[in-house]
Amino acid sequence: MLSLLMQSQKFTAWLKNSALPFWSQRGINPKTGAVYEKFNAEHQPDLSAVFRSRVQARQIFVFAAAYQQGWLPDALEKVAAIQQFLNQHAKKHSTAAGYVHSLNSAGQQLDQKLDAYDFAFFLLSCAYRYQSFSDLQALDQANKLLEYIEQQFRAAPGGWMEGDYSSPYRRQNPHMHLFEAFLALYQATKDGKWLAKAGQIYTLFETVFFRPQQGILLEYFTEQWQPMPGVQGQIVEPGHMFEWVWLLRWYQQLTATPVDHYCETLYQNGLKLGLEASSGLIYDEVLLSGEVVKNTKRLWPLTELIKASLAQAKASLDLPAQQAAEQQAAVAIDLLFRFYLNSNVTGLYIDQLDAENQICVAEAPASTLYHLMVAGLEAQAYCQTQQNGKL
Repeated sequence: MLSLLMQSQKFTAWLKNSALPFWSQRGINPKTGAVYEKFNAEHQPDLSAVFRSRVQARQIFVFAAAYQQGWLPDALEKVAAIQQFLNQHAKKHSTAAGYVHSLNSAGQQLDQKLDAYDFAFFLLSCAYRYQSFSDLQALDQANKLLEYIEQQFRAAPGGWMEGDYSSPYRRQNPHMHLFEAFLALYQATKDGKWLAKAGQIYTLFETVFFRPQQGILLEYFTEQWQPMPGVQGQIVEPGHMFEWVWLLRWYQQLTATPVDHYCETLYQNGLKLGLEASSGLIYDEVLLSGEVVKNTKRLWPLTELIKASLAQAKASLDLPAQQAAEQQAAVAIDLLFRFYLNSNVTGLYIDQLDAENQICVAEAPASTLYHLMVAGLEAQAYCQTQQNGKL
């Protein structure tokens, strides 16, 4: 049996003493103030990489969340520089809100599309800029971002399109992250409109994304919210099933909506379909049938298993079930350290393993730090609550 408290303390120490110093110092381009998109296999910033605007927003979230913990005292200065880079280089002049999808390392715009998934992280970064630094400009920006997606991305029979461009499908993934952003904005502002927006996505989850007969979550849909034909419409990402468990429990805390059935079903089926029995790691993609489509294993699904396990443990009224979920979280943190957190370079990590659990993508994308940060904070908060309850 692994101690969840000890695993959580190890995780917190890695975030505070290794990851944050690395990414807040070496992870920032001193010429532009922007964060690097990724570090290559030689552990150097990849200046040839396409810089996605949403990665800048994710790091704003990470630094602001770290500031709240007292882990990054100079976070405001770093966040302001990233925000200035976005405002100066990534704005699409024909629109009132949002940033283009990608730029090069010098800040020249490459892909000018406006993307709903990107907007979710722009909104999340606004929530944390406001919550951490009382930044009223962030609140104003969030309102403008919402107004824009409501006017430009909303589409019948519900939800939002992929962005301001044509797409062969609609996905649950942008909606999942908009759900997260709306919950964060409600928590930061207590403005009911954000919770109302989250409620619209919860309805989509109930009626479209969750498939009650199979007890799973689908990824790809037609314009009318029917599963895409062929294999694409059968794809299941176990990591997203775990991520929804965490989000649904958060929504339950704010609204008292009963989500036990959804969470238990997604959690157990995520483990059943997604867990590689020999290692405990999570497959990237499977099919409804249980067939493994991608037997690679990225880092981020494991962080979502940690979050889902903690959310289930917190909500459980059954002690054995609570202890089982706690143990699953402890094991998942242990697996992070054994397989993904790069012991050669302090603060870096491995992005993806192959079928034999050998490194197949040695790069470290900055975007992954968001997943690690949330999982680490959830583990710390859960253990603190448990300790306080025993006092």
